[in-house]
Amino acid sequence: MDSVIKNKINIISQNKTWLFVPATRIDRVAKAFASGADAVIVDLEDAVALESKAAAREALQQYYDSADYQPIWVRINKSGSEEFFKDIVLCQKMPHLAGVLLAKAEQAEDINNVHQLTNLPVIALIESAIGLYQLDNMAKAVGLAAFSYGFLDLCNDLQVQVGTPAADIIANQTRYQLILTSKVHELAAPIDTVYPDFNDQIGLRARVQLWSQMGMSGMLCIHPKQVAVVQQALQPTDETLLFAQRVVEEYERSGQAVFKIDGEMVDAPVIERSRQLLAK
Repeated sequence: MDSVIKNKINIISQNKTWLFVPATRIDRVAKAFASGADAVIVDLEDAVALESKAAAREALQQYYDSADYQPIWVRINKSGSEEFFKDIVLCQKMPHLAGVLLAKAEQAEDINNVHQLTNLPVIALIESAIGLYQLDNMAKAVGLAAFSYGFLDLCNDLQVQVGTPAADIIANQTRYQLILTSKVHELAAPIDTVYPDFNDQIGLRARVQLWSQMGMSGMLCIHPKQVAVVQQALQPTDETLLFAQRVVEEYERSGQAVFKIDGEMVDAPVIERSRQLLAK
């Protein structure tokens, strides 16, 4: 793995909010950054109708060439499609993109090709049964920095009914596979999928707590108002921070590997977790 990809993996791991902007509304990029999003993704795929894709690419090129340009990620169309090749040509003209999100990734060769043709880091979006099945092989691809997934497309392919307890089981199994594979192959922790109802703050907070507790790195967002909710949901409580501080202070004071705080047993994993929490 080259140093550029390693550096990008470190950056991705720190990004908590990834906000989509349709390439047809390139004027919203500035607003997306103003929302406080850690990363902005300009979408050339699902958010753009087929008849509008040429105009969307042109608008993206104009933004890239403007004085207002800030490093953005670009979601490109599925490998092998006619629009994919047009997207690649465009990305070759924009070497200072932050990176590329490859829609509907299904094989390592697709990721290798994107990286070789653009020299950009790739986030692979898993959106099909084949993609999920080929996860381990794709994790070995040159240029891959992280995985994310499109849950609605995945459910459609698996014939899972969205919004049911069964769908929740599939979602958590998908998260687990992504987390495990990413860890083994030293990729950035995966990025969770979108939460479709951008007016449901309570549900969004619950989702954030779920994926963050599982060890994922961040979340795809579809509306600027979701950014602040995600960031706030990730903040540890004062009680949690105080406990972590007491753990570290007691360990440094006593040098003991095992001790108790308020009747709770503390050992090496708890000490390490407390250090990580305070470091953040």
